[in-house]
Amino acid sequence: MRVIVVGAGVVGTMHAWHAVERGHQVVHIEREREARGASLRNFGQIWVSGRAGGAELETALRARDLWEGIGARVPGLGFRANGSLTPVRTERELAVAEAASARDDAPARGYKLLTPQEARAVNPALRGDFEAALHCERDAAVEPRTAQLALREALLASGRYTFLPDREVRDVVGEQAVRDDHGEVYTGDAVVLCTGAALGGLVRELAPGIPVRRVRLQMMQTDPLGEPLPTSVADADSFRYYPAYRSPALDELNAGQAQPPTAAAHRMQLLMVQRRDGGLTIGDTHEYEHPFAFDVLEDPYEHLTAVVESFLGRPLPRITRRWAGVYAQCTDPSRVVHRQQVRDGVWLVTGPGGRGMTCSPAIAEQTADELNW
Repeated sequence: MRVIVVGAGVVGTMHAWHAVERGHQVVHIEREREARGASLRNFGQIWVSGRAGGAELETALRARDLWEGIGARVPGLGFRANGSLTPVRTERELAVAEAASARDDAPARGYKLLTPQEARAVNPALRGDFEAALHCERDAAVEPRTAQLALREALLASGRYTFLPDREVRDVVGEQAVRDDHGEVYTGDAVVLCTGAALGGLVRELAPGIPVRRVRLQMMQTDPLGEPLPTSVADADSFRYYPAYRSPALDELNAGQAQPPTAAAHRMQLLMVQRRDGGLTIGDTHEYEHPFAFDVLEDPYEHLTAVVESFLGRPLPRITRRWAGVYAQCTDPSRVVHRQQVRDGVWLVTGPGGRGMTCSPAIAEQTADELNW
């Protein structure tokens, strides 16, 4: 087959990967010189721990296995099975962690509730005070700023892959064909549009009213920590934002323990991952109301700095970068992603939300299976 993939973020790149793996020719079209959206502006976390039970967790676990296999073949991904720790400090937070560790699917996630001493044996950098920590062994990480580049090098080496940057697809032409802003028409046996958060223009024309919204977040990067941070780290506010933690204990947490005002105002949680250069990627906020602000606000960064320093028991290294990103999130809770045939031979795949980096290999595999590639 000849497969046309539009969009070179992680979802589009993984569709190209599976097509090439199955022996097909791929033409990959990207409107920028390189992808610059949410696929780069994220933590690089393969975040199994917070996924909803059932199909979403199954997708995340399958994707995690795929990431590990691809990472063994493509070292530039920087895949590492680092796991995560979520320290808790209050009785209500501990109750949520206990409820999570008692789930039927807790073993599949690698959940285990650790004492402070056990948690520091896993991650000695956590020198601050906490009462316990929820460990998720199945969480992992890759390097988001270089993952697509590394995957593309491997795809180019196959001899069945063509990458065409600086070309924006404007029209679907007949069946199984698209036209770009250079006037070139690309025809294949299948076209997959992986447009990320670009939901206007062609997407609105092809699929008006899809259950997908845009979400904005703020993040930051630091200088090297000067020591290993062996696991990813979250705070207990993350319990409020991930479906795996829903329970009567979480209801009591939400009712009886308010978030700090800044965290509540910006719908915040702490997520933190160490990069291969030793620096820390730290976030994040959630903004849903349009139009989004065009600037970044300092209060969220000050809040995150205080939370991180309280866990590390030491000052945070110098912040070297701050940024905002926008991702597309499917609003239908029964779906991991929005996948829709929009014309004969043309499919739209978008809206994985904060699950994009985690689930993209399995999302693309499911598309390939459904389309009988």
